[in-house]
Amino acid sequence: MVRMVRFCLAVRNVPGVSERDREIRGELRVEEGDAMNDLSRYHQPVGKLFARAIAAEDREKYRLSEEQVEFFRENGYLKGVRILSDEQVDVLRGELEKLMDPGHVGRELFHEYHSNESTDSNRVVFHALGAWRVMPGFHDLLWNPAFLVPASQLLGGAVRFWHDQLFCKPARHGGVVAWHQDYSYWTRTTPLAHLTCWIGLDDSTRENGCLNYVPGSHKWPDLPKPVLTGEMDAIRDSLPNELREKFAPVAIELKKGESAFHHARTMHGSGANDTPKPRRATVINVFRDGVMSNADEPLLAGVPVIPRGNAMGGQFFPLLFDAAAIRKADPSLRSG
Repeated sequence: MVRMVRFCLAVRNVPGVSERDREIRGELRVEEGDAMNDLSRYHQPVGKLFARAIAAEDREKYRLSEEQVEFFRENGYLKGVRILSDEQVDVLRGELEKLMDPGHVGRELFHEYHSNESTDSNRVVFHALGAWRVMPGFHDLLWNPAFLVPASQLLGGAVRFWHDQLFCKPARHGGVVAWHQDYSYWTRTTPLAHLTCWIGLDDSTRENGCLNYVPGSHKWPDLPKPVLTGEMDAIRDSLPNELREKFAPVAIELKKGESAFHHARTMHGSGANDTPKPRRATVINVFRDGVMSNADEPLLAGVPVIPRGNAMGGQFFPLLFDAAAIRKADPSLRSG
């Protein structure tokens, strides 16, 4: 008998479940051996792992303080923002474990998939782009209000999706991620109005290769693009003297489920993991709505061309959150 795979909870006639929700959940049933269902077709949550906050009073609990926003503007990063509960971390860990199997049927939907991207033959860094297209938890994470509300504050406008990432540094031989600026890889989109949210699926420490930032480096010019998982200090050694003197990194130790937001020019990197446990993370990259394509070629593998000068949008770059549009559509939400 053919085994049925369900990517979300069974549909029940319960309050809060819309007809469109039921349609989506019905569509998400696939039989083993069928082509993988591409979740990028759905620009709303397909499950119930995350809250769906719309009301102003609900959004308020996720808002950053003025002090947090000012810290980000001054330093180019903000750490310690809680994005996931322990239960949600467990679900995403389970999905990540499945996706790390190179034989997973959804691998064909990834824009990039590296079982080991490290250039050090003694180290391993799993790195992949496109999990939101394959697994419901990683898909619905994009619409998590605990992420969207802070992101809209830091971007100063509506939040549009760019791409996600998965990183795993396995126990005892996890590799490094070299010092770099994200925008050096993203100049195919313009203007720079980008934001990254790094979310820990494990506690991250100095010992297991936590993220490190150089405060204030978001005000530096664009720098050369290094090999992402190559020599840790490759770009640092080539900095001009005036920037090398300002190179004073801080370690960003986080509890699982906590996040760090950073500007696309902020210098960051992470060391090796020699501890007995893995260090896993997921990353959401977004930009303010209105960012345009700056290339006449696919911006990600497997994605149709968006001609240079055209605004980013479509199936693979959905609009995630627009607080101003929500308030305009419903006068009852104008406060907050």
